[in-house]
Amino acid sequence: MRPFPPFTAETALRKVKSAEDAWNSHDPERVSLAYTEDSEWRNRDEFLTGRPAIVAFLRAKWERELGYRLRKELWAYTDDRIAVRFAYEWHDTEGQWYRSYGNENWEFDANGLMRRRYASINDLRIAARDRRIATPSG
Repeated sequence: MRPFPPFTAETALRKVKSAEDAWNSHDPERVSLAYTEDSEWRNRDEFLTGRPAIVAFLRAKWERELGYRLRKELWAYTDDRIAVRFAYEWHDTEGQWYRSYGNENWEFDANGLMRRRYASINDLRIAARDRRIATPSG
């Protein structure tokens, strides 16, 4: 059962953990089900609307961001909004590792589906030895 607004500290934390688990699955369809049919996204400089666009975006993302592993942290919450800080690590096809980090602002409908997601993200080139977020396989 998904947490519904209004959020408490406990339900906001569950929502963040659920999002982290879904994104780490690398399953665009699974991730998209947490969003309204007409969900609005700003991801860096891209603007998306709707689940089909979210699925297409995530497929392309995980085709180029290999070894992707994410950590999310609850930053703040109100009745129907949650703010998170996050970091994820990934490598490109040449083997160069990156740590991407930033903030997301989420707004939910009464059914607990995210209707707006605004993400600000920065990338940092890192050496493989400087990774902090291990994948399940290492």
